[in-house]
Amino acid sequence: MFGEATVNLWGGNRQPLDHKYNSSILALDATTGKEKWVYQTVHNDLWDFDLPMQPSLVDFPMQEGKNQPAVVIGTKSGQFFVLDRLTGKPLTKVIEQPVKAADIPGEQYSPTQPRSVEMPQIGNQTLTESDMWGATPFDQLMCRIGFKSMRYEGLYTAPGKDKSLSFPGSLGGMNWGSIAFDPSHQYMFVNDMRLGLWIQLIEQTPEDLAIQANGGEKVNTGMGAVPMKGTPYKVNKDRFWSKLNIPCQKPPYGTMTAIDMKTRQIAWQVPMGTVEDTGPMGIKMGLKAPIGMPTIGGPMATQGGLVFFAATQDYYLRALDSSSGKELWKSRLPVGSQGTPISYVSPKTGKQYVMVTAGGARQSPDHGDYVIAYSLK
Repeated sequence: MFGEATVNLWGGNRQPLDHKYNSSILALDATTGKEKWVYQTVHNDLWDFDLPMQPSLVDFPMQEGKNQPAVVIGTKSGQFFVLDRLTGKPLTKVIEQPVKAADIPGEQYSPTQPRSVEMPQIGNQTLTESDMWGATPFDQLMCRIGFKSMRYEGLYTAPGKDKSLSFPGSLGGMNWGSIAFDPSHQYMFVNDMRLGLWIQLIEQTPEDLAIQANGGEKVNTGMGAVPMKGTPYKVNKDRFWSKLNIPCQKPPYGTMTAIDMKTRQIAWQVPMGTVEDTGPMGIKMGLKAPIGMPTIGGPMATQGGLVFFAATQDYYLRALDSSSGKELWKSRLPVGSQGTPISYVSPKTGKQYVMVTAGGARQSPDHGDYVIAYSLK
């Protein structure tokens, strides 16, 4: 997979090879290293909708009854692309959706963007004012005011000189961890997060350029106004959340979804995670209600009908019923995890184990260095 060409939010200097490989899946001949095919999921990516998820090789059930060797990948834009493994051609319908340009001179706006319409869309719905939410009436009101003040045209709202909203934002959607599959029932399991991002491009001043020339460019890992080296702009951005650091749209903010690959429909979807170990202003709320929090790191499915998942903001490894999404079991971890569980059979005991690493969850001050295994028998 390829990310988008740097910088993330401006493409005025991108070249033909950038436009070919930007935010794409590439297949190489393993014996020669030569390119077999390339498939692009975003044209001239201006949203940081790169492909951090590993692609999965599956036998995809076609509507005429046969299975087709396929590559499946989820994206930060909340979409799934199902491609023929040999040719890279989509096995499900993808359209080119017309999108609007913004107001950045010299930007190479694409008039359309790919939309995978025959597979479910996860967490990328077009928000409305009625979707605004808050822990109190005050922060709900502020979120409504903020929403109404921004330019927002749904998925692929291009960044401009005004303040615009990107939903899902640069974290996704689907991020690290990949997809899990149950080949017996032909179910696909995927977690997501729903964190919008507001963006504004601002013309750089001579002072901004001097900072860069002196090697003092800020590292673009946080939020706020940051110079973009080699461009005419700096970017001001932040998560679309309230003063309490709660996402402005109504929950859930993260889910686990099962997709029936035979029908290409959602079989079930459940919120993942609580505010037991996190909360507004970094305060642990201690509430075990399944609100559904942003998740990063993937699920793992077993042949016995279980889906294991640990990458929530509360400190648990959970087992879900793969047919319904019902929580069957959970175990408290010493700190949170951002890892994908693995399963193995011990050559000494013959027992099957599930193992997970726990180093600390996002938005949590607690960190560690743990590797923990659980027996399934």
